[in-house]
Amino acid sequence: MLNWIDYRKELFGRIGEIAKLSPDTVKAYQTMSNAGQKADLLGAKTRELISLAVAVSVRCDGCITVHTAEALKHGATREEIAEALGVAVAVNAGAAMVYSARTMDAVAAYQADSKPAA
Repeated sequence: MLNWIDYRKELFGRIGEIAKLSPDTVKAYQTMSNAGQKADLLGAKTRELISLAVAVSVRCDGCITVHTAEALKHGATREEIAEALGVAVAVNAGAAMVYSARTMDAVAAYQADSKPAA
């Protein structure tokens, strides 16, 4: 398994390198990332749980390590994290169903288009 703690440190180091090469990009990312914190309607723990569900959905190991550490720091329990991940699994399965329906619609469209005109 991945050493998540070391990976997070390495990741921050590499992002620091990117910040030196492209400071505006990293600054813009930080501004966007911090935007939700100003209103703080959801609270830090809920934002981190959402972030974990999204991280799993987009398959981002860097996001997983960063947001796991933050979720735990803000008091999330293993059970709350597991529940958030369960939502990600359910939505991803639901998304696969929706896109399966779209694919079948495309199949029907192509089949209809290939029929000879009467």
